[in-house]
Amino acid sequence: MNITLRQLKVFEAVARHSSYTRAAEEMHLTQPAVSIQVKSLEESVGLALFEQFGKQIYLTTAGEEILLYSRSIAAQVDEIGDVVARLKGVSRGSLHVAVATTANYFITHLLAAFHREFPEVAINLSVTNRQGLLQQLQENRIDMVVMGEPPAESSLVGEAFMENPLVVIAPPDHPLTQRKRIPLKTIAREPFVVREEGSGTRAAMTRFARRHQIQITPAIVMTSNEAIKQAVSAGLGLGLVSAHTLELDLYAKRLQILNVAHFPIVRHWYIVHREGKRLSPAADAFRSFLVDNADSVWPAAAEAQA
Repeated sequence: MNITLRQLKVFEAVARHSSYTRAAEEMHLTQPAVSIQVKSLEESVGLALFEQFGKQIYLTTAGEEILLYSRSIAAQVDEIGDVVARLKGVSRGSLHVAVATTANYFITHLLAAFHREFPEVAINLSVTNRQGLLQQLQENRIDMVVMGEPPAESSLVGEAFMENPLVVIAPPDHPLTQRKRIPLKTIAREPFVVREEGSGTRAAMTRFARRHQIQITPAIVMTSNEAIKQAVSAGLGLGLVSAHTLELDLYAKRLQILNVAHFPIVRHWYIVHREGKRLSPAADAFRSFLVDNADSVWPAAAEAQA
């Protein structure tokens, strides 16, 4: 088979987006050029890689197999670049990192500080939910991710680098904002705006309620911290969010952290990669940078709790 890396890259982009148009935009190609690359790959393989139903395209069985090999080959090609970068030193190379949506509130500050120290490292950042992070790690599409504690049963290596305190928030005019050391039983009687099942914050809330033998009944479920903050500010209930997300809201007096017994719930942020992953010099430098410098570069969480 006469398969080129270009064909595999274009095919992977189409498969990832389920769209020829979006793949063309990502790769700065015309849509006909993308179609030609995929068609050439199908001719080399001798099988159809996509099938179309209406306006939606889907991978065939052959396409699913080729996609696995495409991503494996792409990872090996990246490793070639990493080896060359290692020989040149950490000043060059690329960093591919994905972060949980909550971490997006502080990660740019840390990346900016890292970039000042290593200005020639090309940084690629993506933001997604916890499930998306785990999938990218499983498919070896990323160097490392920033997330809450990784699943214990997974083949992942995680290193804590910064505390992630979860706090209870309310609108400034809520009666509980005037109270100190609010009992948990009082909080349990309030409606809560919560994250969706599967999120790290929701899991932490469930464990906390079970440990303290209280029942927190979700009144509204939201899929982002920003949506929760907006809902709480509008008076739809209390919320449980990372203190890292509140810097601007506290400054603008849109929200207030409640003084609740047994809070904050102190979790940690982890830098996570696949077990056995050979980190590039840039990725390893970023890992070390977070562990050694994160608290001093971005101390906003401590300020928020004060």
